[in-house]
Amino acid sequence: MWRGSPYSYAQLERLLQNHFSAPRRLFQVHALLLTSGALSASAATAFPYNCLIHAHLRLPSTSSTPPCAPLRLFSAMLAAGARPNGHTFPSLLRSAAASGPATTALHAQCLRRGLTGDRFVACSLLSSYGRAGRLARDASKVFDEMGSPDLASSNAMLDVLCIAGDLAEAREFFERMATRDVVSWTTLISGLSRNGCHWDAVEAFRGLLADNNNRGRLALGEATLVSVLSACASLDGTEGLAVGMSVHAYVVRHRVGLTAFLGTALIDMYGKYGKLGCCRTAFQAVSEKEVCTWNALLSALANHGIEAEALVKFNMMIVGGFLPNQITFLALLTCCARAGLVEIGLYWFEAMVTEYQVTPMMAHYGCVVDLLGRAGRFMDAIKTIERMPFMPDASVWGALLGASKLHGNVELVAEIGRKLLDLGPQQSDRYVTIRNIYLEDGNWHAATRMGEVMHEAGIKKTAGQSSVVFHSTAIP
Repeated sequence: MWRGSPYSYAQLERLLQNHFSAPRRLFQVHALLLTSGALSASAATAFPYNCLIHAHLRLPSTSSTPPCAPLRLFSAMLAAGARPNGHTFPSLLRSAAASGPATTALHAQCLRRGLTGDRFVACSLLSSYGRAGRLARDASKVFDEMGSPDLASSNAMLDVLCIAGDLAEAREFFERMATRDVVSWTTLISGLSRNGCHWDAVEAFRGLLADNNNRGRLALGEATLVSVLSACASLDGTEGLAVGMSVHAYVVRHRVGLTAFLGTALIDMYGKYGKLGCCRTAFQAVSEKEVCTWNALLSALANHGIEAEALVKFNMMIVGGFLPNQITFLALLTCCARAGLVEIGLYWFEAMVTEYQVTPMMAHYGCVVDLLGRAGRFMDAIKTIERMPFMPDASVWGALLGASKLHGNVELVAEIGRKLLDLGPQQSDRYVTIRNIYLEDGNWHAATRMGEVMHEAGIKKTAGQSSVVFHSTAIP
């Protein structure tokens, strides 16, 4: 016990143990540790620092808990003479995953203290190097130095390869793995889907089912099912829907609990294919809904023209005590724009900032411009663009262009054309739209000039394509 403090070091350690699952309580204990002088005493150990470092990872970054807070605690730990151990570095490496230099410095500390042989530390090093984008030189070297990596280390390396986008190497590495578990399959499936190889992700899931039938020991969890449903939602054609429905059937048949995140994935998948009845059924089946669950249903209804029901669901969400976020307001503003509910849309756009402290993104401003443009309020739409805190992109000007075409505002079309040219030739369809508006208006000279501008800028009209999906293969 220290002079002026009613707490002994053992009592403070017990407080940390008792409140380990409550990060904000740990910060209160941190204040006691500081005021009592415990952290600066010769008896200080790694335990309190490990608890506090881990607590910072479980809270969102704010001014009071900045991303660098764990590293600052580590510096204080070294200054106090406390010896880091195998429980210190995994949390630190997670906090430093986005920073290559910080990962390298922590790796040096691990080497200095002989901790690289710890499998938990080695896996954390792999993940940290991979997320910092330094795969070839560092992550692979760490893995190769393990000698005989276990399954957890192999899964970490597979995840790093998927994050790096090296899918060929990821597949080859997966095939070379001596043993695989459901984590291995899930890592491959989610990695393929994240990198746009959605059909390959579905095929990998089918491989998992075949392997499961042969061995009969892998239980599919939430992460696996969410990953394959995400891949199904990104596919074109009815086969993606068929696979998604078979996954839903697996969930029902094996009585897998429909959590908020699994339910959200199901609603999103059905929403992408316009199966709104299935969206409603899945939504009702989720017993403990989260904001993401409501967002998935609102987006599905908004994107398929069921604006009135979407607005009712939004009110139910608010009454239920859920706080809307950026995705919620994007779906809501989309509803208002398509239903022509100008005043309601403007009210919620203002409320999202003033009442809910949600910062609007480019997409939100695009919805407001679309909302005002569809109503013919072009001056208000232009004022909204001028008040944006960042430069408008092609999606915002495209929303105004669509409204101009709807109302035949040819004068505004010319101004939008100049703005789009300043942004570059990425959106060829919008230049074609401008030329077509001129043609419909009978302004052949302006249409010809727009065609010449497109030619000079190297803008080519995207050719229309169609295909038939047959056994996972798109046939032109």
